[in-house]
Amino acid sequence: MSCAVLAAGCITPGGLTLAETAASARARVARLQAIEWLDRRFEPFVVGRVPNDGLPELNPALDAQLRPSRESRMLQLAHAALADVLGELPPQVEPPPLLLALPEHHTAIAIEPARFLQRLALQTGPCFDLGSSIAAPRGRAAGLMAFKQALQRIEAGQSRFVLVGGVDSLVDLHLLGTFDREDRIRGETISDGFSPSEGAAFVLLGDAEMARTYGMPPLATVISAAIGQEPGHLYADEPYLGNGLASAVTGAIESGQLPTQISSVFCSFNGERYWAREFGVARIRNSAAFADDAAMEHPAECFGDLGAAHGVALAALAAHGISRGYRRAPALVYASSDYADRAAAILDRAA
Repeated sequence: MSCAVLAAGCITPGGLTLAETAASARARVARLQAIEWLDRRFEPFVVGRVPNDGLPELNPALDAQLRPSRESRMLQLAHAALADVLGELPPQVEPPPLLLALPEHHTAIAIEPARFLQRLALQTGPCFDLGSSIAAPRGRAAGLMAFKQALQRIEAGQSRFVLVGGVDSLVDLHLLGTFDREDRIRGETISDGFSPSEGAAFVLLGDAEMARTYGMPPLATVISAAIGQEPGHLYADEPYLGNGLASAVTGAIESGQLPTQISSVFCSFNGERYWAREFGVARIRNSAAFADDAAMEHPAECFGDLGAAHGVALAALAAHGISRGYRRAPALVYASSDYADRAAAILDRAA
């Protein structure tokens, strides 16, 4: 079971397009800044923010309902990233379904998945099939979890093309205050913490044969995807054993029939120690599948934690690097949510 990555796009504090973000991440250029909001120690939060002038205007009908709000910001971010992808879709192809990752952390007003999809369709125009689209509020891992469903839809012939995306903004006063009280935000006195950020990322997956018919050269091939559940997650009372990510990585490796050992790893490390310990368990349990010199890529050091956009952004960066030859393949791409969800996918060079 495999499919082709036909297009990818993202918008992050590191760049307004995938190419810009990839260049920033490759050069290890940090795009974090202090903002006017202060933490409980009266120090400014340091976050990743997308410049306002890099975003499209909000649809007037939505502007009246939502501005200013986290949801309006997310709609603009998603619109910008989608525009980076949909130019590759031939005009004669019907709008594909969208599988969208949404935040697992909510403010006082939760983002309702079905309503967000409806608003996104209004914001962007009819670029995806709303009736067959799904949004899941499950954080970083949700986008890569959707890879597995996309592969199944494509293999079953339900869709020739599937959009997979993620969008989030953690730069929200309520969320920043919540994470600050939990001592999770990196700062002068917190080293075991992360830098909140925002962004959106999308990839267009498709049947390789159909892509050739339309003359769409793939960036990479997704050869497998798998999911796992971690009972000992950050907010659980259960002890951490590392089973969730380890099972997702094992599942991706066993179903992928790897041509060679994994040469690159794109991970959702964000600066918190928990995530390095988690990957250590997965790596040890699957040590034979990794090359000794496998490179570790954790671009959150450049643009911060993208929340629900993180998993798809990693996949987009992996596909970009593989297609241009500066990242080795096969590449393991994985993401872990703050709660139980874990997901992994393996990308290889285009066939």
